[in-house]
Amino acid sequence: MASHVLITGGAGFIGSHVADELLRQGYRVRALDNLNPQVHGPERRRPAYLNPEVELIVGDVRDRSAVKSALHGVDVVYHFAARVGVGQSMYKIEEYTSVNNVGTAMLLEEVAERPVSRLIVASSMSVYGEGLYRTASGAVLPGTSRPLDQLKRGDWEVRSEAGEALVPVPTPESKTPALESVYALSKYDQERLCLTIGRAYGIPTVALRFFNVYGRHQALSNPYTGVLAIFASRLLNDRPPLIFEDGLQRRDFVSVTDIARACVRVLGADAAVGQVLNIGSGRSTPVREVAELVRKLMGKDRIDPEITGKSRLGDVRHCFADISAARRKIGYEPQVTLEDGLRDLAGWLEGQVAKDAVAQARAELESRGLTV
Repeated sequence: MASHVLITGGAGFIGSHVADELLRQGYRVRALDNLNPQVHGPERRRPAYLNPEVELIVGDVRDRSAVKSALHGVDVVYHFAARVGVGQSMYKIEEYTSVNNVGTAMLLEEVAERPVSRLIVASSMSVYGEGLYRTASGAVLPGTSRPLDQLKRGDWEVRSEAGEALVPVPTPESKTPALESVYALSKYDQERLCLTIGRAYGIPTVALRFFNVYGRHQALSNPYTGVLAIFASRLLNDRPPLIFEDGLQRRDFVSVTDIARACVRVLGADAAVGQVLNIGSGRSTPVREVAELVRKLMGKDRIDPEITGKSRLGDVRHCFADISAARRKIGYEPQVTLEDGLRDLAGWLEGQVAKDAVAQARAELESRGLTV
């Protein structure tokens, strides 16, 4: 049984919840985190939500000396350090590639020198691009990128070559990746690098593809983070949530509590080694419906969402998880319903302060021609 765990990016949203779960089960936890100002604010202080029992090393995953120090005496590594956000990745190309790809390579060079008993890497549903679809005749096929001229017409659905609107179905791990953004490309590289080096050096490695994670401790002032945090940031400032396209795009919203449980279950699941697993709720919900739930739970019923009628390059129409492999391999079973999870999130949001930079981020994308 491993006893000492390193979480890269461990002061972040998901990492801090995984740390809590590990501590509850008796592990010692160390976090390596650069406290990025976009996530943690310009002061770059240790976040108040980070459990005081977590040993925090402030450093960059691309800094070899910091990585060496963080790995000292460690048995297990959770690699969560990454720049996050589809839209921003399309113009901060060097930064995303450097942190996500080069940072992972740096970590793996050091792990290869001192192999650990398990390596778990956080991947993303973004690697799928469009999810899986079904035709009216029942044939199942992968969704393809929607042509720009179709998006400009406000025709949002994924269509067959004959023009038939396809019906989205749960996406399994077997779907061939379709890397529609720099972020997606970098996350796919992270998982493949880890699995490749793990196999070569005999390090049991698992890649977890997280879907749309939400919950307490999200970075509310980061306009490129998860959609629910962005909605909350707008509503806390009495401004309407911005919804791209028509709001009927379907996503899999999964509680960070369920994510943390899944991450810890991987430690004792040998059947998961060498595998890529979807971690989601197994349920799909339209983005507009989620925005409605959030504003009601926050008591902001009078603020109607703003439907932009525009699409961001790199966005997909529908993608939600088939979680049957995670059920089989690690005994994963989501326990938090969307309604209960959002109620808990709304409770945490009371008294929170968020800098609303969403409009600024939207303008940045538009100025670069990254919306249609």
